[in-house]
Amino acid sequence: MNRFFRVMSKIAGICVCGGLMFSWGAAFAEGGLLEKMDLDIAIEGSLDFYSDYVWRGFVLDRDPVIQPGFNISGYGLTFSFWSSWDAANEHGSQSDEIDYVIDYTKELDDLLSLSVGHTYYDFPAADAYSREFYVGVGVSRIPGTDIPVETSLTYYRDYGDQNAGGGLGNYFSLDVAYSQTISEDPGVTLDYGLHFGYNRKLFLTGTSGYDLGLSMGLSLPLTDRLTMTPSVNYSIPFGDLKDSADGDQEARFYTGVGFWYAL
Repeated sequence: MNRFFRVMSKIAGICVCGGLMFSWGAAFAEGGLLEKMDLDIAIEGSLDFYSDYVWRGFVLDRDPVIQPGFNISGYGLTFSFWSSWDAANEHGSQSDEIDYVIDYTKELDDLLSLSVGHTYYDFPAADAYSREFYVGVGVSRIPGTDIPVETSLTYYRDYGDQNAGGGLGNYFSLDVAYSQTISEDPGVTLDYGLHFGYNRKLFLTGTSGYDLGLSMGLSLPLTDRLTMTPSVNYSIPFGDLKDSADGDQEARFYTGVGFWYAL
C-alpha cells in the first residue's frame, strides 16, 4: 500500500510539474519573456506511446507504455526529464521509470560535437534507482559530403549500487540516423535508424552482450510546432544478452507513435 501511494504521488507530481512547466514555457516562449530578454533557450516536450518498452536490447516491459518528457536547453546545456509508465500492468514488470538528465554539448564546428552528461534513474514501482555518466562524440553528416547522416558514439558508465537497483557496468552505443524528405510542404520525412550496442557487465552476470536495433518511421508536422512520429522498430540481442542462463532476451518487433512539441 505504501508503494502504491508512493507511485501515485509521483504520477501526481509529474502532472503538476508538467503543467507548471508548460505554463511557464508558454509564458517565456516566442513573444514572451525569453524573446524580450533575448535569451537563447529552447523548451520542448514529448509524449510517446509504445507497444513494448525495449532498452539496450532488454525488454523491460511487454505491456504498452506511455513515455512523457520535456527538455530545457540553452548555451550548450540541456536539462531533460523523461519517464515511462506501464499502461496495462498485465505482466507485473514494475518498469515505471523517471529519469533526470543533465547534458553539456559543445559544437566544435559544423561537423563535430562532444557531449558529456549524467543520468539519475528512479524506478518507483520497484523501489530502486541507478546512476550513470556518459561521454560521446557526434558527426552531423558524412565527412566530405553534404549528406546529413547523423552518427554518434557514446560511452556510458553505470556506477549505481547493485543492491539498490544499479547496473555497475559499461555500455558503448553506436547510433546512425538519416531522414529522407518525401514532401517539401508540409515537410514530411522518412526516418531511418541503426543502433549497435556493446554491453560489458551492465545488468548481466556474464561478461558481455550485444544488441542491434533497427527503426523506420515518419515525421509528420501537424502544426508549425507539433510533430507526430509513428515508427516500427526491431531489437536483436546477441551474446550473454541472449543467453537463457543470463540476459535471456529475444528478438522483438515493437511499434510506437510519438508527439514532439516545441514552445
